[in-house]
Amino acid sequence: MKQKRRDGTEIAAGGQDKLLATLYGHAFGRMLLKPLVQPWVSKVAGWLLSTRLSCVLIAPFIRNNHIDMSQFVDEKYKSYNAFFSRRIKDGARMVDMDPTHFVSPCDSKLTALEITETTRFTLKHTEYSVASLLQNEALAKRYTGGLALIFRLTVDDYHRYCYAADGEKEENIFIPGKLHTVNPIANDYFPIYKENSREYSILHSEGFGDIVMMEVGALLVGKIVNLHGEKRVQRGEEKGYFQFGGSTVVLLMQKNAVQLDEDILRNSKEGIETVVRYGEKIGCAPKQ
Repeated sequence: MKQKRRDGTEIAAGGQDKLLATLYGHAFGRMLLKPLVQPWVSKVAGWLLSTRLSCVLIAPFIRNNHIDMSQFVDEKYKSYNAFFSRRIKDGARMVDMDPTHFVSPCDSKLTALEITETTRFTLKHTEYSVASLLQNEALAKRYTGGLALIFRLTVDDYHRYCYAADGEKEENIFIPGKLHTVNPIANDYFPIYKENSREYSILHSEGFGDIVMMEVGALLVGKIVNLHGEKRVQRGEEKGYFQFGGSTVVLLMQKNAVQLDEDILRNSKEGIETVVRYGEKIGCAPKQ
């Protein structure tokens, strides 16, 4: 899938995308992947990646993915998972605090999709409904005519995420599921979210309506760690983080709740993901 930076520069597909394209593009590759999404594999991998033995994976990962570690807090990691959910230095991500601006909750590749009146839409050849995503038909109907914002994180992204606006957050709702990749290349062969564990809550925001905030687990561990239950939150405040596994954040916006920036809307219509950063402005409150 094509990607563009905010300045319009096109980016070549990364190693993760190329690998998955190869695996999912051939029957043998899909056969190799099948056992990796079994629950017992996920549990074993999660345990191993949280031990000191996994530290041997850190240096090769940094080298192969060209990660600039100068952005992150300098520390000695006790496991690969500790490294994967590493913290960024103060000031490395500036949050836009203008209350009329809507910000990205994470470093990611963003696609915006309209939620139709039938509550069904296609995301890279995979059709699903908002109701099946939430497992709540009544809640899904409240977002008809709005937008689904899909923030896809890859292995090189910062895997912590924040609140996109001020507001009152409800309790978290966890939906268990079979872990699977959320990379769009895989969608030609398997449905995405129906096979993934996920967790969501509703943010009664100031200026942007009621926002459904969802985190989706992915291949292997895909563990979601949310820090808060019901509470008052502020934009830019850390909401949680992912442990190992490419992961996705989904925000469901009500009709006319936000006016997205034009480049994001244009890229999404052309099937191009827009590279965005944690706390960066991606839209604004609708004009009254």
